[in-house]
Amino acid sequence: MTNKSKNTIGNFFEDFSINQTIEHSTPRTITHGDSSLYTALYGTRFALHSSNEFAKELKLEQSPIDDFLLFNIAFGKTVPDISLNALANLGYADCKFLKPVYPGDTIKSVSHVIGLKENSNGETGVVYVNSISTNQNNEVVLDFKRWVMIKKKAKGVNNTETVLPTLPTELSKDQVKDIALSYNFDLTNFNFTDSGSSACFEDYNIGEKIDHIDGMTVEEAEHMLATKLYQNTSKVHFNHYYEKEGRFGKRIVYGGHVISLARSLSFNGLANAFKIIAINGGAHAAPCFAGKTVFAWSEIIDTMNINDTTGALRIRMNGIADAPASEFQHKNSDGKFNENVLLSLDYWALIPKKK
Repeated sequence: MTNKSKNTIGNFFEDFSINQTIEHSTPRTITHGDSSLYTALYGTRFALHSSNEFAKELKLEQSPIDDFLLFNIAFGKTVPDISLNALANLGYADCKFLKPVYPGDTIKSVSHVIGLKENSNGETGVVYVNSISTNQNNEVVLDFKRWVMIKKKAKGVNNTETVLPTLPTELSKDQVKDIALSYNFDLTNFNFTDSGSSACFEDYNIGEKIDHIDGMTVEEAEHMLATKLYQNTSKVHFNHYYEKEGRFGKRIVYGGHVISLARSLSFNGLANAFKIIAINGGAHAAPCFAGKTVFAWSEIIDTMNINDTTGALRIRMNGIADAPASEFQHKNSDGKFNENVLLSLDYWALIPKKK
């Protein structure tokens, strides 16, 4: 009789193989309570995710959940199988928000291994995955790629064949426009009073930098609660008993928490960038810890016409630690991130045109 273990320690680098498909457990029915807790954690104020009546004026059936609540829940589904033994989430690419998700929708996720690279130290390797989330109608709502540095079971170089996927540095404008049009938004009746800003597509210029001014201090209890909201089980965010002996001597804040903080802060300057439809790429430039204060600034790096009432802004959002963002910190002359930069995220968002 085979004695099969009933618990799991997660996958290590050696457990992954090219073209492997992993169906993640625990589908999640998203509730109004999830959205309320998300708002409490981040103070997000974007009208689309706050008001059913505002959403209906844009021809949606009701207020959808926040884009990064969806992203973080979908990400959390993948953690037990992909990154439970990760040392770092290294980056994102080719992320597409393909359909609105409403309270009551059920999300499940699957990941495909698209790349592997063993590191020369013989202790870790990088795993590249394409993760896809669907709703209860089997419609794809989110599709993204990420790569993660993962521990090995045993030290030593095994000469695992390196397979590096071709990752686009950006989505094409045709792709972005197709996603935007698929939502069928009608912004004719966009309510600028309810949205909190009069700034429109025509008011933003390529190269413009926006200091979002406000800061938010990361609290230990809040970042752990947020990570549990997403059912992210990565040990580095929770277990001080082990992490006090780790690289940093303390728990690391989940990177998605920093993304959500920065997006919430960006309301002050980008209140009408109401819907994120794609992420070209992003990086967590440095770890974040409880006690740090996060500021944010954004740069407009491109613009695009969608239709008569809608435009799109390509935005680079930067999360800054323990320093106001008025100096627009990003990369130094050597091409490395400034020491205060926590996050750099390149995304497309929809915004109304002037009436």
